Amino acid sequence: MRQIGGPLTIEEVQIDEPMANEVLVDVAAAGLCHSDLKFLEGSFHHPLPTILGHEVAGVVRSVGAAVGAVSPGDHVVMSISVFCGSCRLCLAGRPHLCVNKAATRRAKGEPARLSIGDTPLTQFLDLSGFAEQMLIHENAVVRVDEELPFEHAAVLGCGVATGLGAVLNTAAVEAGESVAVIGCGGVGLSAVQGARIAGATQIIAVDPIPEKLELARRLGATESVLSSEPNLVEKVIALADDLGVDHVIEAVGRVETIEQGFSMTRPGGMVTVVGLVPAGSTISIPTDELFYERRLQGSVMGSNDFKVDVPRYADMYRNGILDLGEMVTERITLEEINRGFDTMISGKSPRVLVEFD
Repeated sequence: MRQIGGPLTIEEVQIDEPMANEVLVDVAAAGLCHSDLKFLEGSFHHPLPTILGHEVAGVVRSVGAAVGAVSPGDHVVMSISVFCGSCRLCLAGRPHLCVNKAATRRAKGEPARLSIGDTPLTQFLDLSGFAEQMLIHENAVVRVDEELPFEHAAVLGCGVATGLGAVLNTAAVEAGESVAVIGCGGVGLSAVQGARIAGATQIIAVDPIPEKLELARRLGATESVLSSEPNLVEKVIALADDLGVDHVIEAVGRVETIEQGFSMTRPGGMVTVVGLVPAGSTISIPTDELFYERRLQGSVMGSNDFKVDVPRYADMYRNGILDLGEMVTERITLEEINRGFDTMISGKSPRVLVEFD
């Protein structure tokens, strides 16, 4: 990515050798995520040039001298939840909120991990996965079973970890509760599955695309509503015993849908915002709805401890509890990546995946 709005260009990049706590990975598959798109569109800013991509699986090629968790040949999944392991939040068991990510990057004066000629590249979200190889800190990688297909392993790293984790970790949905999921892309569909796995008795999927709603029903939604329908909030409330739902998972990242979600909850209900909302946005909450103990919270990467959660989700997949086969709806080559983003913008494909040879 050299400019806001793209297009992305394919170029030769120099990659350094692993230092003590670093891992060099041959990339096998990388999913296109709406977070990539929002940076590409300029909703969030990142030093340029950079290489996008953060939902990735691959094979370890080599490791630094101090790396012990993975070895060459291991199949691995990467995560933006790279953590230092020693800050207050890491020690409190919340590594996804690590406040010392600088400790996982190369220090000033050390050679850049990635560069084009004499120009260093700042890694996107500490990863940069739309490339044949990645050089990352060991705390950004977790080993997975070699029997797990790369196309399924990749989506575990972001879309599934974020959506499933938002339900199981952040919102802590309990058996018998009702859940509305706004937005049925990769993250939202993972949230639908998370609600099913948690034992929610009612799961209402909301999306503007009928095909996505059909997919959501196959993955566990009990009802579905087109988001374009008039009186959307009232229709969801009516489906939920005229009281509203216990939980709303907002997986779009829009002020309007967050505000709608808040009004869909019953007294004591909770909205968990998973979607990446453009920087500087302001949300308006009616005080009369807030009075009845409705809650609004954010969720970063599904509040994951990814070195524990990703293998756990992989076990769910192997045991037939979690369906990853329907998550990826289109596969492309790296040369087709700009078309892949066009497909994402159209809203018709929940997950587009780049496959490498």
